[in-house]
Amino acid sequence: MTTVEDLRQERLKKLEILKEAGMPAFAHSSWRQMDNSEFKERFKELESEQKEVALAGRVMSKRGHGALSFLDIFDGTGRVQVVVKKDELDDEKFELFSKVVDKGDFVDFKGFAFTTQRGAESLLAKDWKMLSKSLIPMPDEWVGVKDEETRLRYRYLDIILNDELRDLIYKRAKFWQTIRDFLLERGFLEVETPILETTPGGAEAAPFVTHHNALDTDVYLRISPELWHKRLMVAGVPKVFEIGRIFRNEGMSAEHAQDYTQVEFYEAFRSFEEGKDMIKELYRRLAREVLGSEKFTSRGAQIDLSKEWEDYHFVDIIKKRFGIDALETNKEEVHKKLQEEGIKFDPQATDIGRGLDLLWKSIRKEYVGPGFLVGIPKFMEPLAKPSQEDPRIVERFQPILAGTEMGKAFNELNDPLDQKERFLEQQALRDAGDEEAQMADLDYVEALEYGMPPTFGFGVSERLFSFMMDKSIREAQIFPLLKSKSKN
Repeated sequence: MTTVEDLRQERLKKLEILKEAGMPAFAHSSWRQMDNSEFKERFKELESEQKEVALAGRVMSKRGHGALSFLDIFDGTGRVQVVVKKDELDDEKFELFSKVVDKGDFVDFKGFAFTTQRGAESLLAKDWKMLSKSLIPMPDEWVGVKDEETRLRYRYLDIILNDELRDLIYKRAKFWQTIRDFLLERGFLEVETPILETTPGGAEAAPFVTHHNALDTDVYLRISPELWHKRLMVAGVPKVFEIGRIFRNEGMSAEHAQDYTQVEFYEAFRSFEEGKDMIKELYRRLAREVLGSEKFTSRGAQIDLSKEWEDYHFVDIIKKRFGIDALETNKEEVHKKLQEEGIKFDPQATDIGRGLDLLWKSIRKEYVGPGFLVGIPKFMEPLAKPSQEDPRIVERFQPILAGTEMGKAFNELNDPLDQKERFLEQQALRDAGDEEAQMADLDYVEALEYGMPPTFGFGVSERLFSFMMDKSIREAQIFPLLKSKSKN
């Protein structure tokens, strides 16, 4: 049975054949004058002019033998058929081509646009050279790579063989560019804030920790840029946003990754109620630009962003479904209900807020959306402003699509005394063993004491993109994190 290593050895021999013929196996430059998509667009004109054209690409298929070969070459913009005829090439060039060119090689071709007898628009080769010799044969392009772990590990092969995945990469870029354009059009300033922090904050999550040798101190990969952005509100920069990488040392699932891209933006002198319309407009525009429609299917749910968005009131939902008043309950009652519902939890680390959140997560798939989750108890959100109507809840909303939170928005808390008290409550939870509780960032509290205007803040991660694509978050990333081969 022929192995991959056997085939690799055969291809290594072809390097020697190329060397003897004086042709580099790994060229320094290409003849290419235009990409394949332009060749196809201008084919009639090029065929009429009969002007020599130089194309390049990876050989995706090679058919025929003897005096005639047909190849499909792909350069990332499209495929073109190349016809290689013995009587159209120098004898030595044709013989070398027959000996050394394999599927997977990158090859330059010079020739003329012509139409075959079967009507296929092609390039008739007059010359060729090797650009990069492939030493390992690719999997069959029609079978592809089926096993998920293998596909993710050999992502570059899957991209070559899978048109849908290649299209996803372009849609991912369109997704982030649409958000960037949307915010720039509204006068937001794009900023960059630290990734390494001495005190991680802005979210409830377990951070990654490392050691900074020059400063001889432990530092954390950021879990959110929020507190830096709000320092900019203090500094008088009224509209800022950042699209950047976030790191959270938590579990993996179809909806959660440990390192991912997120956008956060903050606007002074704007309220979260005004922000609802802005988010609806953004999400509808994203769907139109990326998917071509405001309607799509994800996780079996039919989503129509053009519909009127509902408000889902957290306290009302918990009361109706579980018989618990989220504003008046205690830890014992919440733990008892979790046990009754068969929901796993850590009795030591699960306070009232985390317990209520577990109850909500157990039923949230019933809320397809589009809508906003509102009315969160104050003790569950340490960074949001209390409601004027009921100070026991905060002015926060979360877009709900396909039964999952797709972002989070606040009227940002700008009372430094209240913020300090909430931070200390969070720090007490952390000291008691809750690794996801927030650290008390007293430097940030000091910044607030200089004064921060009323501010609307919002953040959403690439989870939204993965839902729009109806894929797991790892499938929607270009190169997701995997264990090293030695760990398998």
